[in-house]
Amino acid sequence: MSTMTEFNNKVIEEFRANGGKVGGQFAGAPMVLLTTKGAKSGKPYVHPLVYTKDGDRYVLIASFAGAPKHPSWYHNIVADPTVTLEIGNEKFQAKAKITSGDERERLYNAQAALMPFFDDYRKKTSRQIPVIALTRI
Repeated sequence: MSTMTEFNNKVIEEFRANGGKVGGQFAGAPMVLLTTKGAKSGKPYVHPLVYTKDGDRYVLIASFAGAPKHPSWYHNIVADPTVTLEIGNEKFQAKAKITSGDERERLYNAQAALMPFFDDYRKKTSRQIPVIALTRI
């Protein structure tokens, strides 16, 4: 098991044990558990992520900490945009939309204003980092 997988599993466990609250580097951050279906395997995968809100929508940024490629969960969403979100003690299905143009830029900048490390991620990579808007089904 990779170090990142172990780290994520601990965050997921802490999230579920504490009604969506976690400590460490994510203390106080708005956290969501995103469950996607593997694009190739069809298996469910859970990813702990930070999010912001845009009206009734939840916004996720596929930054992968500024890595040169998109995170696996992004590819899973492209293959199947129906996902499950866990926020606090609530669990529900949502439909993902990959944003573009002015909407993408507005949502990215809004999240980066609250969480400046997203500006750092943008500077670290040459790819355009996807922004995903999720609407409850």
